[in-house]
Amino acid sequence: MGVVSKRTSMTFFSDPASHYCHRIRIVLAEKGVTVDIEEVDPSAIPEELAELNPYGSLPTLVDRDLSLYESKVMMEYLDERFPHPPLLPVYPVARALSRQYMHRIEKDWCEKVDIIVANKDSKEVSLARKELRDSLLGIAPIFTDKPFFMYEEFTLVDCCLAPLLWRLESLGIDMPNTRQAKPLHDYMRRLFERPAFLSSLTEPERDMNS
Repeated sequence: MGVVSKRTSMTFFSDPASHYCHRIRIVLAEKGVTVDIEEVDPSAIPEELAELNPYGSLPTLVDRDLSLYESKVMMEYLDERFPHPPLLPVYPVARALSRQYMHRIEKDWCEKVDIIVANKDSKEVSLARKELRDSLLGIAPIFTDKPFFMYEEFTLVDCCLAPLLWRLESLGIDMPNTRQAKPLHDYMRRLFERPAFLSSLTEPERDMNS
């Protein structure tokens, strides 16, 4: 599974509006990886991608004979394949905690984003918006002590969280300009000002946060 022999260079099949694809583009930009990025309409998956990925899903990363189609697997593969700058901590406990933070981001926040994107006018969406907003406000104090999510340095955890925070406005979520929320706003500014983040943005993503 996941082994192909059709490409000689690294190729990333990306939905230009997907936060799951965006996290990979951030990692690629942070690492300065030379990669062919092919933007794909998720409603019209090309035959080549269907052959590379049995689920026909996005994102999909192809590196020579290797085809990967789960975003967190891609992120860790890229971090190991291109070790500088490192985006996971060195020590096993800290690495395990980082993986757990990424899992919680997916379960607690990504799932709510997916609900909002898929059903823009339902009661379920209103609840998802409120829960996501309240949950993000609840973590704001952690950015008082650390410039990034639980760490002094930018990590894969931030790569997962940055695309969600960038999309808040387009998701109909307004974060208040209050004292409580200030550390979160400061964190968002640090993320969005990173050159790699700026270079990772697609045209649809630039329109999400004007």
